[in-house]
Amino acid sequence: MKYYIIFGPPGAGKGTQAAPLAERYNLKHISTGELLRNEIAEGTELGKKAKALIDSGSLVPDDVVEGMIAQAFGKYKDVDGFLLDGFPRTISQAMDLDEMLEARDEEVSGVISLMIPDEVVKERIAHRALLEGRADDARDEVVNNRILTYHRQTEPLIDYYKDRQKYHEVDSLGTIAQVGENIRNLMDSLA
Repeated sequence: MKYYIIFGPPGAGKGTQAAPLAERYNLKHISTGELLRNEIAEGTELGKKAKALIDSGSLVPDDVVEGMIAQAFGKYKDVDGFLLDGFPRTISQAMDLDEMLEARDEEVSGVISLMIPDEVVKERIAHRALLEGRADDARDEVVNNRILTYHRQTEPLIDYYKDRQKYHEVDSLGTIAQVGENIRNLMDSLA
């Protein structure tokens, strides 16, 4: 099994790029945001807790997210691997993922990092809020908190994965097609 992580700040294009990549490489796309939104839509206890945290721009606790990821790894057998989107977001989660994969005699195959500046993050999230009607993306203070949280908690993963020779950057400022082609070239070189 292959285990890829698509990485970058909010609005970098992870979700946009993930679906065609998953289809091309027969990977199961696991978006923690989507898993959580499904829980919220279903009104589960997890969904209610997650909604309060997401509405304030905070992260959902590790054990909740990791439980959902582990469940997905066990559920999908007819794929060549997984494309993780939105996980891991912290060093602690990355270490837990390593342990989870070691227990399966597996490891992270590669981290594909989509890089964009903060100003572009704000523009893209505002645009997404209009297109998708996502109220959590429409408030400046929530967006600013997400960017700050990314820099403080998630950006340290760059060094974590560089140390393991798993980290690969892709410029995410081009068109969707250009960025997709750059990612495919990278993934082909990792295979």
